[in-house]
Amino acid sequence: MEGSLSNGSCKSLFKMPEIKFTKLFINGEFVDSVSGKTFETIDPRTGEAIARIAEGDKEDVDLAVKAARQAFDHGPWPRFSGAERRRIMLKFADLIEEHAEVLAVLEALDAGKLHSWAKMGDIPGAANTLRYYAGAADKIHGEVLKMSRALQGYTLREPIGVVGHIIPWNFPTTMFFMKVSPALAAGCTMIVKPAEQTPLIALYFAHLAKLAGVPDGVLNVVPGFGPTAGAAIASHMDIDKVSFTGSTDVGRQVMQAAATSNLKPVSLELGGKSPLLIFDDVDVNTAADMALLGILFNKGEICVASSRVYVQEGIYDEFEKKLVEKAKAWVVGDPFDPAVRQGPQVDKKQFDRILSYIEHGKREGATLLTGGKPIGKKGYYIEPTIFTNVKEDMLIAKNEIFGPVMALTKFKTVEEAIKSANNTRYGLAAGIMTKDLNVANTVSRSIRAGIIWINCYFAFDSDCPYGGYKMSGFGRDCGLESLHNYLQVKSVVTPIFNSPWL
Repeated sequence: MEGSLSNGSCKSLFKMPEIKFTKLFINGEFVDSVSGKTFETIDPRTGEAIARIAEGDKEDVDLAVKAARQAFDHGPWPRFSGAERRRIMLKFADLIEEHAEVLAVLEALDAGKLHSWAKMGDIPGAANTLRYYAGAADKIHGEVLKMSRALQGYTLREPIGVVGHIIPWNFPTTMFFMKVSPALAAGCTMIVKPAEQTPLIALYFAHLAKLAGVPDGVLNVVPGFGPTAGAAIASHMDIDKVSFTGSTDVGRQVMQAAATSNLKPVSLELGGKSPLLIFDDVDVNTAADMALLGILFNKGEICVASSRVYVQEGIYDEFEKKLVEKAKAWVVGDPFDPAVRQGPQVDKKQFDRILSYIEHGKREGATLLTGGKPIGKKGYYIEPTIFTNVKEDMLIAKNEIFGPVMALTKFKTVEEAIKSANNTRYGLAAGIMTKDLNVANTVSRSIRAGIIWINCYFAFDSDCPYGGYKMSGFGRDCGLESLHNYLQVKSVVTPIFNSPWL
């Protein structure tokens, strides 16, 4: 049935875990906020509270920064050998795997993510990311320089210092470790502000970090709200670097705060409106599956979602028919039900925002092929939604919706497809489906985006740098490019006297 919830009862599908960690984690201890304030974290399946979490504010960020500064300036972490940091990071990864079941439950419960995917993908992926950067921790080195006169020169790569990580709610685990892992490997200390919608798992990771032997003050976790805790991190005079993933509007505020405080460097992974270009030489059924996954994976709450799908006219009609059939068969429901493929949106604000964009699409004259409605009376579920006859000046074609809403468009030529793909202020990702290597090469080099997937989508890897062009931000997560975000290059030069050669 189109747009139906799965039959399983939320309460029957899993046992609600004990929520062990609800306080701020500062200098190796779980503590109340200075103000004593708390906030609710909500179960998006029901709209009901899971737990109350200590609410960090500027005073709490100050305490966390003080702990991180002490740990960096006088503590052992930056002074450990790379091999010793590697040993502790590998222990941290092992503990994640040992606690995988409870971690997967927290990920699904707080964010509405599929429990099966959290257990199979996000949690093991976190351990693998830690291990990748653990392997790099003892391989950080500079270069010997070939100077043009009687000088000996070399470079050092040194940890940048105290880092502020502000992470989003759509991938609480993945983003935590995409940022924390390279910073730990580099020898930095840090403050992590998880999104207020999804604080539970970050606090559990803080607990595991302490068990692994990460020294006090190295990793601090301060849940709170963007305008208070987040703003305090971005503007703090004693934070040396900020890494932020989130919306372009907030990224601009982070950058301004960093510039007007101590001119700290920032890395920004921001919004996207990613195109998927499907040429008429591909298998239509496979292409429809990939297009649907590209927009419905993680209920569309993913910055690289293929929200703009362009299909060449030779296969368009067949493709549209198959796509709609598959969308209507897509099972939406409780994320703990293994038959479900799409859980609830993260909170009511996001739920309402998506439905508002769907109404915009209708008013602006796009054709609604399927979906477009909320599902059920409880929780934040939305039908898979596909629009066609979408003009490029419509809001649903221009703005990042961050939900299960696709804009489907027909094209004729390669040149037309490239022009449409680039007609966006964003440049995070793009997909290409074709059997023609020449087309793949031409299009991949012509699209202004940070990562291009050819005959695949969501093909992430720890070794593959990921980030944006244009208003999708700058800096890279993953790969050794990310490690270099947390390192400074220092040149050291001494004169050479009476050398037989230069």
